[in-house]
Amino acid sequence: MDQTVLAGINNVADFVAREPVSPEPTHHERAEYRTIWISDVHLGTKGCNADMLIDFLDRTDSDTMYLVGDIIDGWRLKKKFYWPSTHNDIVWRVMKRAKRGTRIVYIPGNHDEMFRQFTGLNFGGVEIRRAAFHDTADGRRLMVLHGDEFDAVMLSQRWLAFVGDWAYHAAMQLSTLVNSVRKALGLPYWSLSKAAKHKVKNAVEFIGKYEEVVARAADERGVDGVVCGHIHTAESRTFEHNGRQIEYWNDGDWVEGCNALVEHHDGRMEILNWADVIAERKKREQATSSSEPTLEAA
Repeated sequence: MDQTVLAGINNVADFVAREPVSPEPTHHERAEYRTIWISDVHLGTKGCNADMLIDFLDRTDSDTMYLVGDIIDGWRLKKKFYWPSTHNDIVWRVMKRAKRGTRIVYIPGNHDEMFRQFTGLNFGGVEIRRAAFHDTADGRRLMVLHGDEFDAVMLSQRWLAFVGDWAYHAAMQLSTLVNSVRKALGLPYWSLSKAAKHKVKNAVEFIGKYEEVVARAADERGVDGVVCGHIHTAESRTFEHNGRQIEYWNDGDWVEGCNALVEHHDGRMEILNWADVIAERKKREQATSSSEPTLEAA
């Protein structure tokens, strides 16, 4: 393992041992799910939307949680160590879940590939796997993997992937600036990259092709569907291969989209957009506040 990355991991371990700066609140009601999938958190980068992920972790719970790759960004940590207290608080919350009995399965991606050498091991209740298979409550079998295995750029032109990573983080810095201004103006969170992906034809074509290739791989393995991350685009689609219907699920990311994939206790799957969840919560709180009688009215 690269010594710079190893030093960064050791620093992370030191931070995790400390108490969180922002402890888990005890008054929040938690939405209960059978399974939660999250990926592409990119801890160790300024683009990570840590505050929103902390809010998600404080308001949800599950029997099983899959961390579907790129949780820690080793590519960035290799260049410069960046680890604010909020990133430590996220890792602390995940480890706390494992201690409470939640099954945590960590499937490293390309940005945290340094953890792939620990496949098969268990650290503090966190299982490290190269891939996994998940059986839903209603009997479907899903393959779970990060998805970089099916990225043609990653497979054939690794140097281009690093160039793309640099450009992507530059765009995320711009997105952070834009959303800081929007927050000051009282406007909701907005994803610059998500909007760009839907506008640019080549990006749309790449995503569509990627989804089809991953779904085909799931069919070849005889499963009913696949859950992955990697491309930062939350999506639910159904593909037909060899007369079979194959489900494709992408759990999005926590840099721009702020998405999670959840399985309800009856097996129903749902993609959550946490920015929308927060916006709805604020609307309810404002409605409740405005409907309460004032002292004069009482």
